[in-house]
Amino acid sequence: MQINVGSIDRLIRIVVGLALLSLPFWLDTSWRWFGLVGLMPLVTGMAGRCPGYRLLGLSTCPLRKPE
Repeated sequence: MQINVGSIDRLIRIVVGLALLSLPFWLDTSWRWFGLVGLMPLVTGMAGRCPGYRLLGLSTCPLRKPE
């Protein structure tokens, strides 16, 4: 699978993922487990690959120039 997540998109995904993963530490309600959703943006941001983008044919990664 090719890298299809650009650098700004990766940074945003990592920050959002970490923020969501911190919810279980801050909330005392049943909503705190919603923070586990943060695993998906964190993993896709760190890997640079998003299966959803691939299914839709999207890419935020700039095109590389041939050498």
